Amino acid sequence: MQNFVVSARKYRPSTFETVVGQAHITTTLKNAIRTNHLAQAFLFCGPRGVGKTTCARILAKTINCENLQADGEACGTCPSCQSYQNNNSFNIHELDAASNNSVDDIRNLNEQVRIPPQYGNYKVYIIDEVHMLSQAAFNAFLKTLEEPPRYAIFILATTEKHKILPTILSRCQIFDFNRIKISDISNQLIKVAQSEGIEYEDEGLRIIAQKADGGMRDALSMFDMISTFSADKKISYAQVITNLHILDSDYYFRITDYILDGNVGSLLVVFDEILQKGFDGHHFILGLADHFRNVLVASDPATHSLLEIGDDKKPLFLQQASRTSNGVFLNLLSLASTVDLHYKNSKNQRLLVELCLLKMANVPATIASIEAEKKKHSLTESEKQSFKTAQPSLVVKDQGKLDRSHFKATINIKESVKVISSQPDATEFINFSAEIINEIQNLSVDGLAKAKEQYIQWLKTEIKAPVSHWSLAIEEHFENTTCYLTFSNDLLIEDFQKEKAHIHRFFSLHYDRIPQFETRISDQPVAEIKPYTNSEKFNFLGKKHPKILLLKARLGLEAN
Repeated sequence: MQNFVVSARKYRPSTFETVVGQAHITTTLKNAIRTNHLAQAFLFCGPRGVGKTTCARILAKTINCENLQADGEACGTCPSCQSYQNNNSFNIHELDAASNNSVDDIRNLNEQVRIPPQYGNYKVYIIDEVHMLSQAAFNAFLKTLEEPPRYAIFILATTEKHKILPTILSRCQIFDFNRIKISDISNQLIKVAQSEGIEYEDEGLRIIAQKADGGMRDALSMFDMISTFSADKKISYAQVITNLHILDSDYYFRITDYILDGNVGSLLVVFDEILQKGFDGHHFILGLADHFRNVLVASDPATHSLLEIGDDKKPLFLQQASRTSNGVFLNLLSLASTVDLHYKNSKNQRLLVELCLLKMANVPATIASIEAEKKKHSLTESEKQSFKTAQPSLVVKDQGKLDRSHFKATINIKESVKVISSQPDATEFINFSAEIINEIQNLSVDGLAKAKEQYIQWLKTEIKAPVSHWSLAIEEHFENTTCYLTFSNDLLIEDFQKEKAHIHRFFSLHYDRIPQFETRISDQPVAEIKPYTNSEKFNFLGKKHPKILLLKARLGLEAN
């Protein structure tokens, strides 16, 4: 009986060209070998199963090749390459730092480094899981790593770069390995299946690639398990989801349709069916969120390349995306994310998911109602133009001031919108709009004066403020809904700006409109302005009594 070799070992890459999904690293290493710009210490870091140790072995094999190819690849036929492929090379040493992490292990390594290679140009030391070395072992390794012999090359590999000492990192050339794309893993699985004579369904291999989470080794392990399960050497979608305990994507399409239809009963029944099959509620809600994400991506042709799904599923996502607006799916995605955050801390997890599904079923109708209300109260372009032409012109008097009789303090806007929107005839609508605008413009200044007095009284009784800085303005006039205030200095303006929060609060509580304010400093001569600050008071006295200014100058004082 022939021994079975797992696919992860049988199809392990032996050249840079056959490494999957790490072109940015393999290209750099080949160029470094070809131009003879090799570092003496490398750090390969990244998730498990993405090719760190494999690339380290290929690099070790290639730099000792006697017939290096023009593209930087090893020949595979020279004695050095043959010894590597037979696992009996004396120039390649591997150390598992997870089980050899003591100071003595590193000291033995340092002793071996002193011996030059008997055959070939380099001795390569591959230290896997280097983050497992103890603090003392790291310190013992530092000197050798900093000043290695010319013939020594160190390749460190780790899944947790953050645990490596900064002094080690600074001595290495660092290569970050990426998670392998789903499409790259799927294509590699197709090659393996064809080589092994195994029939397959594209969607089944894609699910394996997706479940592998970017690791080729994990994907090949699952591939072996599922191919062994099938007696007829066939990998189907149904077999994959059964063996890997994955919820069929058809459930997510059905549930989304029920949500868009507002079918609450079917939603709860299907969710119960999912739980009866042994699936966890958290697993379900994460899959549903991923489904909503795919629907959103499918809604825009510019993002179709981001869909990591089979070609046979894309029309289904496009169909669901066309059923409603993106706003609906954004709200659904937000609800699913909220459940994800609170699921582990919930005491009744099933009820949490069911409540989420009930809320989701109400989202389409709610958003449709909001959109209808907006459309009901929105004006067409012609109506907006008519609305503008119906406004009376404002009369501006001398010095650019507006006649105070044109100022309007408040009007019940909500009631006006209801009345305006109820007009069936466009002519009546425009005439009524003009009447409303005339009411806004013709409010007397007494209305504002009364509102201002009410505000000052409210400020004293409710806020307990001794004075209103609005009342300290030396001049004010109004234009449309803007109040223009003139103050004697910038300190009063700063105080008024701080008070505006109280003004906004008062008008929002008692009126339907909040006036806008514009402030400026008076351009009157300083002598006509009432002194306010200590500095202004001192200068005011100084003009009346010049000796005070003389005393200030002699003593070197400052007025604060």
